[in-house]
Amino acid sequence: MNSGLSDFLMIAIPAILTGGIVLALMVRRELAPAVGLRGEQRWLLGLALGMGLVAFSIKLGVALILSSAPGATVDALAARDFGSAVMPDDDSVALIKAFINPASGNGQRYVWERLPNQAPAPAGLPTTAARVTLGERLFNERRLSGDGTLNCASCHDLTGHAGADGRPLARGIAGQVGPRNTPTVWNAAFQSVLFWDGRAPSLEAQAGGPILNPVEMGLASAEEAERRLGGDADYRRLFTAAFGDAAVTFPRIVQALAAYERTLITPDSPYDRFVDGDAGALSPAQLRGMALFEKLGCILCHRGPNFSDASLLGGQSALRYFPANPTPYEKRYPLLGADGRPGVWRVPSLRNVALTGPWLHNGSVDQLDEVVRIMASAQLGRSRQLQAWIDGESALHLADQTPLPDAQVADLVAFLEALSSDRLRRQAGLPADTRAE
Repeated sequence: MNSGLSDFLMIAIPAILTGGIVLALMVRRELAPAVGLRGEQRWLLGLALGMGLVAFSIKLGVALILSSAPGATVDALAARDFGSAVMPDDDSVALIKAFINPASGNGQRYVWERLPNQAPAPAGLPTTAARVTLGERLFNERRLSGDGTLNCASCHDLTGHAGADGRPLARGIAGQVGPRNTPTVWNAAFQSVLFWDGRAPSLEAQAGGPILNPVEMGLASAEEAERRLGGDADYRRLFTAAFGDAAVTFPRIVQALAAYERTLITPDSPYDRFVDGDAGALSPAQLRGMALFEKLGCILCHRGPNFSDASLLGGQSALRYFPANPTPYEKRYPLLGADGRPGVWRVPSLRNVALTGPWLHNGSVDQLDEVVRIMASAQLGRSRQLQAWIDGESALHLADQTPLPDAQVADLVAFLEALSSDRLRRQAGLPADTRAE
């Protein structure tokens, strides 16, 4: 039996019996004579008051049980209201908990962190120099596409588009257009799940997907990749250096690609310099935007040094409903699914976000300030009016749900600019210093 329920019964049963005896005496000796009740009328009065006593006892019991097992209660609600038709079962509980109370609730101050200089590697798959060299070669290998025209770099332009492709939707073999915007590969090594829907739990699981996807690189099979590269003496030499022998296998191909991608990190932003102690690294607008980013609650989804709750570094709940609140933006930038319902997406990293437009899962927005307005409205509820109420102690409570003013939007955009790598900005032909923008 639930311990909370047992405790309740041990207290409640004697209390109800005692209350019943006291109530009967009060009705017989005081209440009934005072109002002139006799006979059956006394019993009716006693019954009515007794039912109130029982109802009050039941309420206390329910409250005790819920307080003793809040997690189980939320889990049951999550399983009932957010089933597998909406999102994966194993993420539903964490997701509904995040939306019931997205704040940590631990009273601790948020700690801003810089990005590490090295990405973590899985146990047994070290990021060696030989594997990185092989992975870079494979990243640019067109023979891994069905018709020999595409490679990983075709959609993940490391210099021109900060690891994305600059298109609203990904474009694959034979000009086919995919259903999603291309995520950047920079800092993907810090994410706990990959792809927009979070279906890949590691870089290794992700790397082979586009190669065999008929809409992306369109290679017929893993065996075909092994056949095409296995006959190349130079590749046999690189595989020997990376893995100890010349066997060219598809698992080794994706392991080498993942090793290379773990070197694609950008810890060189103005934000990182500021966190390192350079007080002049951010402009006044960027500092205001940083403060707003925390105050408004943006950190609830974009927390940690990689600015994503889907991160290996401090991430807690990788997926979110989007849009979480109804707004006019849903129709303007068709944000809902074909069934008219919100989607469940991995929380993207905001690192280099100013360089990777157009934005959102469908690439429908080409202005970063508009993205800020959409997220404030759809995820933070900033699309309604100021809410006010008086509590039981006559204290006034306010909840500001008004749309963000343009000045705050501009400051948030300025802060997002400060998350851009100096190196990537220079490669894109932009000044590394974002403070004048």
